[in-house]
Amino acid sequence: MRTSWSRLRAAAVIAAVAVGLTACGSNGGGADAAGAGEKGGQTRAVRHEAGTTQVPVAPKRIVSVSVTMTGHLLALDAPVVASQGTPPSPFTDQNGFFKQWAGKAQEKGVKLAYQGFEADLEKILAQKPDLIIGAATGHDSTLKVYDKLKGIAPTVLFRHDNVSWPELTAKLGAAIGLEARAKEVVDGYNQRIEQVKSKIKVPEQEAVLLRDSNTEIPVFTANSAQGGVLGAVGFKVRTVEGSSTVKGEGAKRDDLAILSQETLAKSVGDASLFFVGHNPADIAKSQAKPVWKDLPAVKDKRVYDLGVDSFRMDYFSAMSMLDRVEKLFA
Repeated sequence: MRTSWSRLRAAAVIAAVAVGLTACGSNGGGADAAGAGEKGGQTRAVRHEAGTTQVPVAPKRIVSVSVTMTGHLLALDAPVVASQGTPPSPFTDQNGFFKQWAGKAQEKGVKLAYQGFEADLEKILAQKPDLIIGAATGHDSTLKVYDKLKGIAPTVLFRHDNVSWPELTAKLGAAIGLEARAKEVVDGYNQRIEQVKSKIKVPEQEAVLLRDSNTEIPVFTANSAQGGVLGAVGFKVRTVEGSSTVKGEGAKRDDLAILSQETLAKSVGDASLFFVGHNPADIAKSQAKPVWKDLPAVKDKRVYDLGVDSFRMDYFSAMSMLDRVEKLFA
């Protein structure tokens, strides 16, 4: 049921966002309109979190000021020339590009615009963008400097915390004229779900997706992107009771529940454990802790690694996660 609903939502977003975009310019359509778009003379109105912006119908030089958005844009084969990068971490390469798409970025010649979470306006300007795309939520949000960004080039900001990655891909595709490619990406993902679903045997135990941060334990709910992938191939994601407020964000979220080490055993029960964004050494250390070692999943060897790239979900990490699930349960 969840899979069908996700597909319907993604399809609805593609249609609804496309309807919400209005082509504007001196030309009415056809080849003349396409030519005007290439010269920057034709635009479309895009509604987003910071307002409504006239953007090029066919942008040529997109700068992403959100490393989260960059993965979705690369999946669309959008003309990204540069991107913000996070400080390097186990999830990224040296540029701060997430590992699941860092190779694609290198292949496409995407440059590092700047690193960190403070937008470097001079470096963005140096990339000569005709469109800037960013986030309105999260650590990479540039909502506070939106007025300065739009002084450089047309800028659109989208939330990524309240939509699935297929929905966000559809929104971005519609905003930059790549609706057909967005549909191809989402359809390819749904086809892969059916392939994996037909090959695996789903365990009878519920699944808990989590990270061990030594003090707090973030659990990814059925409403999370990670939980959505497991649910789509037939796993039942366990509902756990925990705080829904993430430090540094304030707002409550329905994709995460925060547990303490002390409440872990009661919360996860007999569920199998799926580690998100860890490497094998980290997972081994967690299982050796006094609080963890007596958990039924640890004793019964029902602890699974979803990969470092499962931390930040987009097309690339979702497909990688499906590959891992297939290998583990086929």
